[in-house]
Amino acid sequence: VQASAFGHWTHGLYMRKSRKMERGSLRELEYPFDSEYILKNAKKLRRVLLAEEGVRIRKKIAVLGGSTTHDIIRILELFLLHQGIEPEFYESEYGQYFQDAMFGNERLKDFAPDVIYIHTSGRNVTACPKPGDGREETEALLEEQFGHFSAMWDKLEADYHCPVIQNNFEYPFYRLLGNQDGAAISGRTRFLTRLNERFYQYGETHENFYINDINYISAAYGLDKWSDPFYWHMYKYCLCMQAIPEFAYNLCNIIKAVFGKNKKALVLDLDNTLWGGVVGDDGADNLEIGQETSMGQVYAEFQGYIKAQKDIGVMLNINSKNEEENAMAGLEHPAGTLKPDDFIVIKANWEPKSKNLEDIAAELNILPESLVFVDDNPAEREIVRMQTPAAAPEIGRPEQYIRVLDRSGFFEVTSLSEDDRRRSDMYRANRMREKQQTGFADYGEYLKSLGMKGTIRSFEPVYMARIAQLTNKSNQFNLTTRRYTQGEIEQAAADGEYITLYGKLEDKFGDNGVVSVVIGHKKEEELHIDLWIMSCRVLKRDMEFAMMDRLVEESRKEGIERILGYYYPTAKNKMVENFYGLQGFGKIKEDEEGNTVWLYEIPEIYEKKNKYIEVEMERE
Repeated sequence: VQASAFGHWTHGLYMRKSRKMERGSLRELEYPFDSEYILKNAKKLRRVLLAEEGVRIRKKIAVLGGSTTHDIIRILELFLLHQGIEPEFYESEYGQYFQDAMFGNERLKDFAPDVIYIHTSGRNVTACPKPGDGREETEALLEEQFGHFSAMWDKLEADYHCPVIQNNFEYPFYRLLGNQDGAAISGRTRFLTRLNERFYQYGETHENFYINDINYISAAYGLDKWSDPFYWHMYKYCLCMQAIPEFAYNLCNIIKAVFGKNKKALVLDLDNTLWGGVVGDDGADNLEIGQETSMGQVYAEFQGYIKAQKDIGVMLNINSKNEEENAMAGLEHPAGTLKPDDFIVIKANWEPKSKNLEDIAAELNILPESLVFVDDNPAEREIVRMQTPAAAPEIGRPEQYIRVLDRSGFFEVTSLSEDDRRRSDMYRANRMREKQQTGFADYGEYLKSLGMKGTIRSFEPVYMARIAQLTNKSNQFNLTTRRYTQGEIEQAAADGEYITLYGKLEDKFGDNGVVSVVIGHKKEEELHIDLWIMSCRVLKRDMEFAMMDRLVEESRKEGIERILGYYYPTAKNKMVENFYGLQGFGKIKEDEEGNTVWLYEIPEIYEKKNKYIEVEMERE
């Protein structure tokens, strides 16, 4: 019996390890990582990554270099594969970044990049003020250097309509004017700082433009090591070889965020994670948090950092082995920044933390791989890694918590919408809706009680960033799994051959923001649906029917008689495999892989399907 039990246990452990391998288990590529190990074992890591099972999105990345880029591409590929992105690269000839952008290149044009990355540095600034130059000479040089780059960005945007990622400039590795180099109008440090600011100002008015902040990461790494002149003169690298993994990881964070690979929620332990001590043993009054001790200050600073995550749309949750009463007492500590109302789901019980994580994901209606689990206990982290696809970073000592989470880039911000800032409130309101639902025997009466109001319109400029974000984040309610950049969204909106719709929904508990998007292209008297997505937080609220009603209305205006819908199955979107059938479509085709095509003949008299949402009329 013991042998049989042991065999069952080891088989279960093996299966869990196998499942983990399918999800991407290379801890060597998770922050904090060993850069030397990655550089020495890149080929082996690549083989393992490519051998792993699982769905990856394929993206074409053009790298236009102002210095040598081969090893940057080599290491960047590893981090992208680890994030579920299989890249194909175009690499410019050495130093030809400007020529490729401005004067045309058939090979680049045929490559048709999904994102363009421009790898330049302070070494590519061709003219700086000389000591003693006045404001007039310096301003002229500033305009000249900025114009060199901005003309290139404008040309790339016009030709390729895809995101552009541009390095800013690191500080120079010497200061000719000493401390005045950053203060004098002709100082090189000040000049590069002002040039960086012009880059940022450009980014404020161009939403498909992103800065790879090498000024920050070079400072964090150590400027003397980063800018070691040996690597420039020997290999034409603008950074030292040892810094390439740090550099590539930072760049990967931008790319994976652009393509919707960010995490969505933090799940936090309590004891010795949000405060020092064990609340059940020490009592809430004796927890180490606040200004009285140095370690109490560390935990207080960490709580402040975590609370600030809400401002960028991160959802906060608790997963603690504790009595709920003790957990709440700890969260009500007067010196604590975080309070119970800051969290959407609080699991304080004696269940396995892996089970709690899966329950939290279900209650938030997001996938478990969207969670980041933060716990000081290495055993709990390992169990979570083995049993779930959630991230569980090695957070180190309390004074390292912020640095590790921040550098990990789980929630890299590429744009920040009003919906992002209000996400926690929206999900908390959703839980209030769920609680209210339990008081109704009839679901229809419950929907009526919400007082829902919808806005469904053609794409508008104010929502372009949010629409693009939603297309990249939606996995479960996504019928064709198409992903769009903001530039592609803007193109579709401006093209008369497309019908585009976004849907917003609000009720008595609050505004859910933009929750649904439909894109279809016209072909004679048919409309072919390229994309239909919806946020899972408004499932079964009639929003899908309201979108269908408006889609039929807009199709009729365009003389459309038939609507064709497509469903391409993935591991994540099975919930919508019969979506079109529920909308009244008939299945007309299915292949061996389960891809289906559906047809809807628009009737002369169309009966609206939405019964519970008051929809605002489209603007004239």
